[in-house]
Amino acid sequence: MREEHLEEMHSTTYSEDYWHGLKLAVPVILGYLPIAISFGVLAVQTGLSFFHALLMSMTVYAGASQFMALNMLAIGTVGLEIILATFILNVRHFVMSISLFSNLQHIPKRWQAILAQGITDESFALASLKQKELGTHPSAAIYLGIFSGAFGMWVIGTGIGALIGNVVPDALSDSMGIALYALFIGLLVPAIRAYRKIGLIAAGSAGLCWIFSLYLSEGWAIVLATVFGSLIGVWMLEEDKE
Repeated sequence: MREEHLEEMHSTTYSEDYWHGLKLAVPVILGYLPIAISFGVLAVQTGLSFFHALLMSMTVYAGASQFMALNMLAIGTVGLEIILATFILNVRHFVMSISLFSNLQHIPKRWQAILAQGITDESFALASLKQKELGTHPSAAIYLGIFSGAFGMWVIGTGIGALIGNVVPDALSDSMGIALYALFIGLLVPAIRAYRKIGLIAAGSAGLCWIFSLYLSEGWAIVLATVFGSLIGVWMLEEDKE
């Protein structure tokens, strides 16, 4: 009954809404392609098979975490350290989901559960920016178009990169190694420009990682630096709010 009521609130069909969402996601889709190809190339050259590179993009679906995992694999880190670092780095997605779906309570729970799997930094930012434009009761199909378009391009780009990973010239593949750093810098610089304390938190975390790496493996140094950096960030930003 509730779903029938929701359907009546929209003059467009689910198919039209889905394509609308897909068109909105074009900037994110185009931005994901080169990064996903870089990940695919680096994944194969790190030692992952085509299947495992593709599986990582389909199940983890978090660019920064995937590049970080490759880096940790490259330095010999395996198992629990990678899982913990990935969890800590992605725990922000819980907050994003709560924030986004607090304004989408009219969408059925099963749709919310599906859509939550597609949230990334970029798709969350796009969906949040379009909330006012889409009105107070947007269709779940619009968000499905946004999230599935970005996810599809991430997986396709990874597949392309994994396919050509073993045939690209060394000079080109070496240059792709900076993709990880470019991705983090691309995320960090706008945040620092908006809030300078984030730069201090990032610098402090890097310093802690170096100190921990003197006594621990690089994997655990990254995990502990991430935890302490996050706690320092919460304290500094919360103090600023007060």
